[in-house]
Amino acid sequence: MYKIPSLPTNKTKPQAIAILTSGGDSPGMNPAIRGVVRAALHKGIKVYGINKGYSGLIIGDMVEMDSASVTNIVQRGGTLLKSDRCLAFKDPTVRHQAALVLKEKNIDALVVIGGDGSLTGAHLLTQENNIKVIGLPGTIDNDIYGTDDTIGFDTAVNTALDAIDKIRDTALSHESLFLVEVMGRNSGFIATHVGIACGAEMVVVPEYEIKPETICFQLANNRLLGKGASGIIVVAEGQTPGLTTHLANVLAQHKLEAKVCILGHIQRGGSPSGHDRVLASCLGSTAVNYLCAGYNDVMIGVRDNAITETPLKDIIEKNKKLDDTFFELALLLHK
Repeated sequence: MYKIPSLPTNKTKPQAIAILTSGGDSPGMNPAIRGVVRAALHKGIKVYGINKGYSGLIIGDMVEMDSASVTNIVQRGGTLLKSDRCLAFKDPTVRHQAALVLKEKNIDALVVIGGDGSLTGAHLLTQENNIKVIGLPGTIDNDIYGTDDTIGFDTAVNTALDAIDKIRDTALSHESLFLVEVMGRNSGFIATHVGIACGAEMVVVPEYEIKPETICFQLANNRLLGKGASGIIVVAEGQTPGLTTHLANVLAQHKLEAKVCILGHIQRGGSPSGHDRVLASCLGSTAVNYLCAGYNDVMIGVRDNAITETPLKDIIEKNKKLDDTFFELALLLHK
């Protein structure tokens, strides 16, 4: 249960707000949309849903939403409003055009659900054009500064875990080694959590270098301890395409055959977990409270089981690091 702050309502609360989802989709975006819409309508605030993220905002592709608009979406993956990666929004003139669209429709504030790139766009929009913005952390990677958890992370971990449990059956049956690639270009949060939960023999993440010799030694040691010849190594995809296949080739040079299984975008889809539904619902509804209290240019996240705000400027300038002790736990449990 999250501790939700009690905030006073400002006399100049917004009369109308818009909401968009941007960047990669994540399970739980729909419950977040629902939380924003229902909370805003309860306070007598009009809500407009923008289609396809910033791309839709630029051309004014939006529709007014009512309570029925978000009925029966809490259990659905993806995003009702669709999403997009809008490179054009990096242009200040394009952001100015987006601000004009909002002002022409008398929309006072914008709620943005997405990752660090999407939240960067929100920060620049308010700094340059005086549009009030509130951000919500919507990404499976859990790599956003200022929040312990992000919308979609828990579901992605459980989706990967379900797949790896099935792969483990084959690995045991054939005494095979599998390199299972999960998402995480710059972040090892998914890989580390999944590695601990599935009992992987090794976890490879961008934050820490692990030499192939170390992997070979660990697997050989497992055999000496009577753990068998099969194994699962969870690999974060990293920034270089084909990393996991390359690792398999390197291991082959050390006389160690490994099969590669890339889970890919399956981790983005599917019905959000109960945890993500609750998290997203709380963040979405609380975002409206923050707007009504006069907040601007902040992201609403969760720290120590309490919902709190973080300036978007901090999110852009600071990195969320994988906890050393947590990764060390992953290594310890694999021995």
